[in-house]
Amino acid sequence: MHYDPIKDRLAERIRLFPVLRRLLYRALDLLLLRQRYVKAEIERYFRDGMRFYDAGAGFCQYSDFVLKNYPNSKVLATDLKTEYLRQYSFTTGPRFSYMSADLQTFCPRHQYDMAIAIDILEHIEDDVATIKNIHSALLPQGVFIISTPSDTDPAAHFTAEHVRPGYDKGELEAKLQTSGFEILSSLYSYGFFGALSWKLMIKYPLILWGKSKLWSPVIALWYLLLLPVSELLMRLDMRKINPSGTGIIIVARKK
Repeated sequence: MHYDPIKDRLAERIRLFPVLRRLLYRALDLLLLRQRYVKAEIERYFRDGMRFYDAGAGFCQYSDFVLKNYPNSKVLATDLKTEYLRQYSFTTGPRFSYMSADLQTFCPRHQYDMAIAIDILEHIEDDVATIKNIHSALLPQGVFIISTPSDTDPAAHFTAEHVRPGYDKGELEAKLQTSGFEILSSLYSYGFFGALSWKLMIKYPLILWGKSKLWSPVIALWYLLLLPVSELLMRLDMRKINPSGTGIIIVARKK
């Protein structure tokens, strides 16, 4: 499946109607379990006044989260698609900066207290070079948060933009450790409950919408009816230790 065309259509609508950005961020918080995991880890380790590096920022929802909740912090966002970042920059001030960057070769000039790579590494051929560049970009004791599909995620095998079908968790931990990180936490997300939520709120609606836009009213009713169920499933996923899952959340620290 190709996700980039869907994201491009969203970006174009946000360009035409900027108010949609806030609605998009709210929808992502409601529908994407990984955002809850990532934001919980940001809150655990980030402090006001720190520097934040959003590597592969996409729609900048995590940059926005930091800027809104830590008023003395600065954010650098990078992505190959700078149009998304440029649009977001119109809503911010001097605490936000952005640039186009290939993470396999780019290392920021400043050093940062925290870096994130959320659903990014599975798109990158030379992931080890990317990890090492982010390691160099961090201050000593700087924290690196990763979210990525696991190799048990069937959808990752069919996502056209992926260069690898997810990760073995131990393999990714080893790549981080050999690059100079120590692992603070490593867990599976999207276990039984989270994966069911993803199917109900993302997979099936996208399949219908991809077949015909005429399904839009049905999809809207679907969300209205199943949103409370999805909320319960995502909370259950975060409350238990998943023995396996289709997502991986790793928090590492620069030695």
